[in-house]
Parts: sequence; C-alpha cells; structure tokens
Amino acid sequence: MPIRTRVAALAALTAAALAVGAAATAQAGAAPGGTAQKNASVQKNASAPKKAAAPRFLAASELPPHPTGWTAGPVTDGFPEQLAYCLGEGVPAYDYRHRLFHTELDTSAVQVTVVTGSAATGKALADRLNKEIRTCAARLERLYPEIEAEGRFFGTLPVEEGATVHGLHTETSYGATDVNLLSVGRDGRTVTVVGWGQMGDFDDAPLAAFKKTAKKAVTKLY
Repeated sequence: MPIRTRVAALAALTAAALAVGAAATAQAGAAPGGTAQKNASVQKNASAPKKAAAPRFLAASELPPHPTGWTAGPVTDGFPEQLAYCLGEGVPAYDYRHRLFHTELDTSAVQVTVVTGSAATGKALADRLNKEIRTCAARLERLYPEIEAEGRFFGTLPVEEGATVHGLHTETSYGATDVNLLSVGRDGRTVTVVGWGQMGDFDDAPLAAFKKTAKKAVTKLY
C-alpha cells in the first residue's frame, strides 16, 4: 500500500455555518407600492453580475501516460486525504474542491483547487503549500521512525503566476518504497495542487510528463 495512504489521515476541515434569513413575500396589491418594489427587485437581479466560472480540472488524458490508462473521478468538495501525508496539518481552511484519478495498477493522482479572496491571499497560500512540501520529508521521518524520506525540488514552471514541482521518495524499514511528484500552481487568486504517486523511486517517476501536466493544470483553470 502506498505511503500516501499509510501515513496520517487528513484532519477534517470545518467551517462555520452561514445563517440564511428568509423575508416574507407580500401578496400582490396588499400594500401600496408593492408592485413597483417587485419590479425594481427583478430589474436589480437581472442587472447583477454573473457568478464567476468555477476553475476547471484536469482530464484523465492530461496526466502522465500510463500503460493501463487513467480513470478520472468526479469533482468533489473538500480537501483530499490523498495529500495528507504532506499537507494534512498545514492546510488553512478554505473551500477546496478536488478530483481523484486512478489506474488499474498502483499509480494514482489527485488535483485540488481553491479560489481565495484575492491574488495576495492566493500567493500566501501557494507559498505556504510549497513550504509544507519542502519540509515534508523531515516531518515524515520525525513522525514515523520506520520511514526514510527524501525530498527534491525540481524547479519552477513559467505559467501564469508560476508553478513549482517537487518530488518525495519514501522507504519503510520493511522495504516498501514509494515516489510522489507534487506541483503547486497559481493563476491570480486561484491555487491548484497536483499530486502523482506510485511504488518505486525517483528513476521511476515521469518527471518531464508530470511537468507538462502541472503546467496544464494552471493554464486550464480559466
């Protein structure tokens, strides 16, 4: 079983519930000016700006090629536990959405995306996620003495506000080895993380293909 599912599961993210008030609707003609107020409300709603389009996610065909092909799951609300091994305790509470991908063998992938309140907030979140990934190997070894971990930085990608690519290799005392590739990218206030993993070491990781996937994940957002 890959390390990404063996190590600590992601703590649940909680958010405060929003109280929604309901106003009573006056019957037509029940009070003077009722019709005018209704028409004004309709005109206001018609002129309101449309809600911004939700960020788009990668398709299965846009992941690094695999002999058995990829299957993409639905886009789901919440932060995926598949990234908990590096980001579980370091992720601020936002409204995340994610998509899982799998093959017929041991290779899997995940993309998580979040729209923050501003470009500055998005940059701060991307910086935070990159820091968590850079320190992941040391934290894994500290928390799990039976694991040896090595992290590598594979550079940046020139796309929108930028993307970074990282790698992580883990080996357990009983011989299980896993390699993971991760990217953090940003387009304005929107941040996306892509994770890929399978059994093996860095020589087994499709780094060049993953960089293309990481770049596509950012360009495809909008």
